[in-house]
Amino acid sequence: METNMGFLDKRIRLSIAAIVVLLIVTQLVTGLWAIVLGIVAVVFALTSMTGVCPLYTVLGLRTNRRKTSSAK
Repeated sequence: METNMGFLDKRIRLSIAAIVVLLIVTQLVTGLWAIVLGIVAVVFALTSMTGVCPLYTVLGLRTNRRKTSSAK
């Protein structure tokens, strides 16, 4: 798959994932919210590492610059 996430998008997602993990580890978030936010954190971490967001693909969004092809 072609990457559809830009540098800033990846960093923001990793930061959010790290904050969520910190909240769960310090038990500021517990129970069902911890599970839901933990899943979101894992998804954010995985998508930022791969550079591909499946939801962006479905919606036709991109946060990275498109590479233009000069070959015809």
